[in-house]
Amino acid sequence: MSHCIETVAKNEYERVLAILLRAREEDRELEDTLELLRLFLESADFGSLRGACDDLLLSGRRVRVRLRSTEGVPEYEIVTEG
Repeated sequence: MSHCIETVAKNEYERVLAILLRAREEDRELEDTLELLRLFLESADFGSLRGACDDLLLSGRRVRVRLRSTEGVPEYEIVTEG
């Protein structure tokens, strides 16, 4: 399955939010994940990110984007497989 990184991030944000809303108790790790995704969605240059991944995808590589929490805007790295 392949989707635009922005779509994947939005879907993951909605998935985590739904889990948190159904939870009976706090889950600090999921809350942190939700905040990381929110900041990524608000700050990422998705045009540049897609551009950086396009050549890799066209060459048949599998691409993952790893997010890292920071004091401000999340950092990310593009990781390829294959």
